[in-house]
Amino acid sequence: MKDIPSFTIDHMKLQRGVYVSRKDQVGSEVLTTFDLRMTRPNFEPVMNTAEMHTIEHLAATYLRNNKDYMDKVIYFGPMGCRTGFYLILVGDYSSKEILPLIINTFEFIRDFEGDVPGATKEGCGNYLDMNLGMAKYLANRYLEDTLYQASPLNLEYPSN
Repeated sequence: MKDIPSFTIDHMKLQRGVYVSRKDQVGSEVLTTFDLRMTRPNFEPVMNTAEMHTIEHLAATYLRNNKDYMDKVIYFGPMGCRTGFYLILVGDYSSKEILPLIINTFEFIRDFEGDVPGATKEGCGNYLDMNLGMAKYLANRYLEDTLYQASPLNLEYPSN
């Protein structure tokens, strides 16, 4: 079997960032999959499930209510390796083009107060596995250390 493209990225060179993981043609539409890498693979501890779950609920809520992107969001969810998230949008986008959206999303998470949307037994299959404080901390770290100062190092996959 051939390796899938995401397994060919040298994760030892990969920094925190916002990367175009792939683009797929589906009918007349392009779907762009973004790799939102919040921790540096194999160098930093991975995120725990509770904070990832909280980030997932908050980011999905924000993105699906964003007036400019709500009809373009296909998916927002965690990576199995727990180093970040995938965002799939309808449209042919670059990392630089969506950086403001990602910044706004993580500012929403950092500043969020109150009950996490959908964190009820009626609204979620594992509603007790949430950690808002840590989600806010990680969102702020991603903003301060990566998103606010993003450069090609954080917006383009490293060459192998």
